[in-house]
Amino acid sequence: MYNFFLKALLIGSVIFLWNSCDNEVDFEINDTLLTFSKDTVYLDTVFTNIGSSTYNLKVYNNSSKNILIPEIKLSKGENSFYRLNVDGIYNQDNDDGKRFENIELLANDSLYIFIETTIDINDIDTDQTSFLYDDKIEFLNSNNTQEVNLVSLVKDAVFIYPSRYENNQQFIYETLEIDFDGDGINEETEIRGRYLIDEELTFTNEKPYVIYGYAAVGQGHELIIEKGSRIHFHDNSGIIVTNGASIKANGEFSQNQDELENQIIFEGDRLEPFFENIPGQWGTIWLLDGSFDNEFSYCTIKNASVGIYTTGGANFDNYKLNISSVEIYNSSNFGVLSVSSSIDAENLVINKSGQSSFAGTYGGKYRLNHSTISNFWNSGIRQFPSLLLNNFYIDSDDNEFINNLFDVDITNSIIDGNQNIEFLIEKLGDTNLDFKLSNSLIKFNDVNDYFDNNPIYDFSNNLHYENLFQNLSPSFINAVDNDLRINQNSEIIGLGSLEFATQTPFDILNNNRTDNPDLGAYQHIIIED
Repeated sequence: MYNFFLKALLIGSVIFLWNSCDNEVDFEINDTLLTFSKDTVYLDTVFTNIGSSTYNLKVYNNSSKNILIPEIKLSKGENSFYRLNVDGIYNQDNDDGKRFENIELLANDSLYIFIETTIDINDIDTDQTSFLYDDKIEFLNSNNTQEVNLVSLVKDAVFIYPSRYENNQQFIYETLEIDFDGDGINEETEIRGRYLIDEELTFTNEKPYVIYGYAAVGQGHELIIEKGSRIHFHDNSGIIVTNGASIKANGEFSQNQDELENQIIFEGDRLEPFFENIPGQWGTIWLLDGSFDNEFSYCTIKNASVGIYTTGGANFDNYKLNISSVEIYNSSNFGVLSVSSSIDAENLVINKSGQSSFAGTYGGKYRLNHSTISNFWNSGIRQFPSLLLNNFYIDSDDNEFINNLFDVDITNSIIDGNQNIEFLIEKLGDTNLDFKLSNSLIKFNDVNDYFDNNPIYDFSNNLHYENLFQNLSPSFINAVDNDLRINQNSEIIGLGSLEFATQTPFDILNNNRTDNPDLGAYQHIIIED
């Protein structure tokens, strides 16, 4: 049987080769019009000197003749910042991707042209920080020339690299030495990055910043990020605020919510629409033990692995981290991850996190007022609830560590998501946990009665729960698209306490809430059918 199939395969191969030799395909010089999948290819926004994604253009021969395209080229020739690849096989003798000759295209067939660009703004005669760069792809035939436009928006930027030239010759990458424990002893790490120098400790809104690796704030220094700044991170990049240092990223409310010109935005460095909401494009903003007086207001932090990661500071007289009117979206792990730290937050909105949106672990001190802590993660299975709190830490050797400081105060807030249980407090040891939820909504649908006998979830205990609302519908506008505003059908309208509303009198969109406060970061709006 094996020999039979082998002989059949050989006979088939001989017949195929004979037919291939006997039927040569003839191509005629093109004298008909080609058609294209688009008349203009927009390559979206790119930073200077950073390569774009690959875009494609489809070219159609709708005639009944096999044609030969004499030439496909870029209008600006060798000076063009674009690169082409024609169907992947015509670039063997043309590495620069600017010009191609004698391209064969069968009748009623098509081919792909792949387009990329890398543009150095220093090679352009302009003093602008952003501008449109354009060129054309020209298709020559025997009668005329057809054109397809290429357009890119190019932005200048301030680049922060963890690299330098050793002795002006060898290019090396720097790694950070960090005082993790606040004891004054730096440890060598494999974290690629460098400490910011004095001239780099103020980020302005004049140009966007693009960070490769981790930009670290050294002891005794403060990183100021001015309103309207745009901070972009490459893969595995972020900001580290070390012992004795601080960060202050204070934006302002923007009247035009479509432009958010005064808000500070932290996101990845891929600006194409495809990457707009992809989680995990960069690392985290990491506040180490001993960092203090950290502030974030009117900021959006999106598409990180962990939006903000803070450790230590639970015993500080003042909160280590103050958050006001901050939105954190699309974190592949945690929106906020706190380990024995202290956070004071108001008008905080978190959504779509691969694990928890807000996790306060190994104890700590937390105050959340008029916040919307939700998790409508839809990129896979997640293990943890939207809000996770505990008083312990278990190391890799299964050693248990308990923190007796556990101080949690949640008021006029929403804890919601797309799982049955979105609120979880865990404890080890006999320590009494000091926590209270007042005038707040929680998603807690214990369908299997798993928590029935757990005193932590005795929602009638006024020491821990007062005016608690369970499993009501917030009626978010579109939680999957990170629109956590509530509409006129919400069941939580007017359920907020005026006492807590006066502590945060304006919602995240600057609407006064002191007349009839709703729960969460947003006062409700009316949506017409």
